[in-house]
Amino acid sequence: MSNYKQETLCVQAGYQPKNGESRIPQICQSTTFFYGDTQNMADLFDLKAEGFFYSRLANPTVEALEKKVAALEGGVYGLGCASGMSAILLTAMTLCEAGDNVVCANEVYGGSFNLFSVTLPKFGIECRFFDANCSAERLESLIDERTKFVFAETVANPAIVVLDFEKLANVCKKHGLLLIVDNTLATPVLCRPLSLGANIVIHSTSKYIDGHAAALGGMIVDGGNFNFKGNKRYPAFNVPDESYHGLVYGELPVAFGTKCRAQMMRDTGAIMSPQNAFITYLGCDTLALRMERTARNAEKVAAFLAAHPKVEWIHHPSLKDDPYHERAEKYLPNGTGGMMSFGIKGNAKDCARFMEALKLITQETHVADVRSCVLHPASTTHRQLNKQQLKDAGISANLVRLSVGIENADDLIADLTQALNAV
Repeated sequence: MSNYKQETLCVQAGYQPKNGESRIPQICQSTTFFYGDTQNMADLFDLKAEGFFYSRLANPTVEALEKKVAALEGGVYGLGCASGMSAILLTAMTLCEAGDNVVCANEVYGGSFNLFSVTLPKFGIECRFFDANCSAERLESLIDERTKFVFAETVANPAIVVLDFEKLANVCKKHGLLLIVDNTLATPVLCRPLSLGANIVIHSTSKYIDGHAAALGGMIVDGGNFNFKGNKRYPAFNVPDESYHGLVYGELPVAFGTKCRAQMMRDTGAIMSPQNAFITYLGCDTLALRMERTARNAEKVAAFLAAHPKVEWIHHPSLKDDPYHERAEKYLPNGTGGMMSFGIKGNAKDCARFMEALKLITQETHVADVRSCVLHPASTTHRQLNKQQLKDAGISANLVRLSVGIENADDLIADLTQALNAV
């Protein structure tokens, strides 16, 4: 499958039926699996054989989606998680222990920011934040011998900052450090972070990959392009795991992915459900088609908003005067997705008046599906941030987040027009 293009992988990757089998993956709604061979089952528990024995660790339906997304990202291993947040948490828990630290961009989704700034410190893991536009030297100043990874988003939610892959990848390589990228808003159709220097990719599959706001889920993709063996920065990968009879993860072909599933997925049970994996697998079939339409719609809507007298500013990299336009052309030449943010001339009350006047576009806690929607991040998804943190994340009181779907662009513009007239 590796020789096929993204459009083909969206449809064909992940599952290949044998003679007489279902053409699409079946929903394996079972917690457990039968084995008549005692040794075979013992080998599964010791990670000496491939297969399934309990759906808390792995499931055939979930595996089909894992393989599809891993193929799309160009990775070697996927782990389907209960949500995008659990995907980030499992990744951090696999790599960190008390006394370690991570380095994260300010410009990330509010839930991710809260995980790094509030929750992980409760487990003794420090987070050091940086401005995505800072110099390489500033980024390096945050790194020490206990730093385990750098985390950022391909397209930041909702600041719409396009990641400078070259800068971050060079710093991480210099320090022998993992670069982890949340690729939710770009998807592997528009950007493949592993080809740009990332080592692990995260997705909230609840967004574009599912595409229909129907199934909660997350995905971790191991790029298989980082050497853990003998790496002093990652001692946990080079000591025997006695719960698996002395297995050393750094010596395995897939070190991170195996450790994450064998330890953290096992102990937390944060795996995606078979039903959600099935829905997401079907949604992924049309990912390439939907991203093409979404990107074109977003370009039209962004141009309209940029010219509207009641819009103070707008961020979408398709606009030639956007500060990230050139970077987007370099890293996302086929479009930057449907997410944009813009400022209503006024305050939060004016934003509320605008959103409540919309008739076609809905106000909801979601982005990146077939339906267009809006939200006021400062009072919802990022309300746990203080004023300085909101400023650092690029979120003003008059910021409206708009996720453009696949409706007719003229209808969307007409709805935006009448709602702006109400402000």
